[in-house]
Amino acid sequence: MQIPVRIVLVETSHPGNIGAAARAMKTMGLSDLALVRPQAFPSEEATARASGAADLLERASVHETLTDAIADCGFVVGTSARARAVEWPTVEPRECAARVLDAIDAENRAAIVFGPEHSGLTNEALARCAVHVQIPTHPEFSSLNLGMAVQVLCYELRLAALERGRRAPEPDGESARAAPGFAHARPRLATAAELESFHDHLERVLVESGFLREDHPRQLKLKLRRIFQRAALDRNEVDILRGVLTSLDPSRLGPERSRS
Repeated sequence: MQIPVRIVLVETSHPGNIGAAARAMKTMGLSDLALVRPQAFPSEEATARASGAADLLERASVHETLTDAIADCGFVVGTSARARAVEWPTVEPRECAARVLDAIDAENRAAIVFGPEHSGLTNEALARCAVHVQIPTHPEFSSLNLGMAVQVLCYELRLAALERGRRAPEPDGESARAAPGFAHARPRLATAAELESFHDHLERVLVESGFLREDHPRQLKLKLRRIFQRAALDRNEVDILRGVLTSLDPSRLGPERSRS
């Protein structure tokens, strides 16, 4: 059983960790690897550590930004090893796997994002994720190697997918074209790219209206992102919200009405 979930590694500093992540993915039936600004790739060390999963490295996509790496994904999970100033829905690996499998079908893709080894994902990167996942390590020694962290999440995905496969009824008709154990078709979730365009639109309207000012703390924008991430918007809902923003845009009202 192949599990159609993308693993995204952001600014990985050690190429061996990329190889270890590829090996972890292949053992659990995942094959979609995306890299964002890796410090060294391709690399002989990555290939050596992949140990039989070099084909994943050959097919891996390389991106300049996280936005590009997750652009076509409707459900994105960010890994976080510590609490953040802005609270975000946080789950453990087993619940994470269930929610990811709930989100994917023929129309909806999902990704799990891992940050740099020493610093983890930035708040801005995590704000692009619907939920955060934390591996419940021992509090006195919580350091996990990147490859190990990828292995834990991929294992939980496989465990959940196998369990759903055992419970799934025999497919017929339309459902026969879907992977066993995964969700049936639903309205397509807004992709990360569509959400990013929406947030750009929202920020522009809020700045022009005077609600959002340059001296506002960045946390306000993060909190706005949290509101809409929690809503799990589909494409049609984003279109409606953008229509609302367009109707309220002060630049469309003309100088007289915008001053009233």
